[in-house]
Amino acid sequence: MVLILGLIALLQTGALGLFALHYLSSSLQEQMGERALHVAKTIAAIPQIIEAVETRNSAVLQPIAQSLAEKTQARFVVIGDSNGLRLAHPNQERLGLSMSEDDDDDLSPTLVQGLAQVTRAEGSLGRSMRARAPIFDTDGNKIIGIVSVGYLLDRVETLVDRYRLTLALVILGAFGFSVLTAIWFAGHFKKAIFGLEPEQIGRLFQERDATLQSVREGIIAINAEGLITTVNHAACRMLGLPRDSTLTGTPIQHLFPDTRMLEVLTNDTPQFDQEVRVGELQFIVNRLPLHQGDRITGVVSSFRRKDELDLLSRQLTRIRQYADSLRSQAHEYSNKLHTIAGLIQIGATDEALNLIGQETRDHQALIHLLVEAVPDPILAGCLLGKYNRARELGLMLTIDPDSQMVDLPPELPREKLVSIIGNLLDNAFEATLNHGGPQQAVTLSMTDLGNDLIFEIEDRGPGISPEDQQRIFAKGTTSKSEPGHGLGLHLVSTQLQQLGGTITIEPGTPSGSRITIYIPKHPGGMHD
Repeated sequence: MVLILGLIALLQTGALGLFALHYLSSSLQEQMGERALHVAKTIAAIPQIIEAVETRNSAVLQPIAQSLAEKTQARFVVIGDSNGLRLAHPNQERLGLSMSEDDDDDLSPTLVQGLAQVTRAEGSLGRSMRARAPIFDTDGNKIIGIVSVGYLLDRVETLVDRYRLTLALVILGAFGFSVLTAIWFAGHFKKAIFGLEPEQIGRLFQERDATLQSVREGIIAINAEGLITTVNHAACRMLGLPRDSTLTGTPIQHLFPDTRMLEVLTNDTPQFDQEVRVGELQFIVNRLPLHQGDRITGVVSSFRRKDELDLLSRQLTRIRQYADSLRSQAHEYSNKLHTIAGLIQIGATDEALNLIGQETRDHQALIHLLVEAVPDPILAGCLLGKYNRARELGLMLTIDPDSQMVDLPPELPREKLVSIIGNLLDNAFEATLNHGGPQQAVTLSMTDLGNDLIFEIEDRGPGISPEDQQRIFAKGTTSKSEPGHGLGLHLVSTQLQQLGGTITIEPGTPSGSRITIYIPKHPGGMHD
């Protein structure tokens, strides 16, 4: 860049300098010619000159010509008769000789046609810009002579040389300034592109494009004017756009009239994990503003279809529930096995057999209830895991035998449902254990009759005062001093709002709290 800008400046200023010198030389010569013509015409009109030419009196003309040449700063003033013979000349030896002997100029336009003319030629006194004017007689009818006034071009060359030196200094100054400007501009430009060379930028652009096209998430970026600058193949596939469509430069509102990317562009606030519906599809969207210094230059949005995330979440939830269930069962059965082994060692075989039978009956009854009342494997696995967790804590989870949860809508997100039930049961276990001690029961009843799914959980804790009921669902609200609490009920409240559900809190019988949640079955009751 430094070399290119410097050479461009040198060529430009050099070309302008040559043009200026040529124009200056031409203008000076033209002005000199006009001045010579004016002087020649003036001398030709002097009565004393006319009289002396008529009488061919060189003695009179010679001093007058020299005097006029000095006064007009002309190099020479030559006066001739009607035949072109010199009557006055700076060099007396040339008097009487023809004025046309020094060059091939034709004197006839002046002596015959009476025309005043300006010529540039090599005369006896050197290269000159000269003007010739006819001398008419006293009556002005007859051409009796000719006046030639010349200015040597040496003065023009001297003046042009003086300007040539000035222009050369200006050209060198402009070249130096261009080089310094180019160095500054190159440094600023390299800083703006993070010190990368053009080849590196091209390679990074290809890598970025390949990366964008390889990711499975849809990516759309806009500039500060809201025009699309980037869209990858995954975004085209998810949104049903042809891959060969020219979307670059299209206003984002034309594709998504309700987009919130312009909101991020205005308030400079990133948005994460937003649920958005586009037609019949739901997406999980993240939006981040792009900055260059303190200025917002655009927004990039990445998104994935919500059903893909829901599927992954359901799989993780199912695995987590199975893991919790197995862990609780392993812990519970380990305790039972140690107890049975101890009874056998002390010879209490009848008690050991009764304990084994009781354990078998309890689990068989719970499994039979879940199979009949809760055919959904995710919810059943959650309840089985929480049952074993209660046994592990020394509590009892009692499920109302009249419960039924068969009519679960397919579109209801199972991960949100088990998260709500799991958090509420964990809170009930903790409240019962801290207040009522072990061997207490937490009861759960559920029904799918009507238009809502209803879950009712009752604990044996200290209860919840009306004042606390207004704030326990706020994020960070907890009665524990340890950090990391106060999120469970806030998560329950948030997920219930997403499902369009409600929650009520009542005093339990004879103590504790009764929490009831209502979740609408129909998708119209859900909102993002």
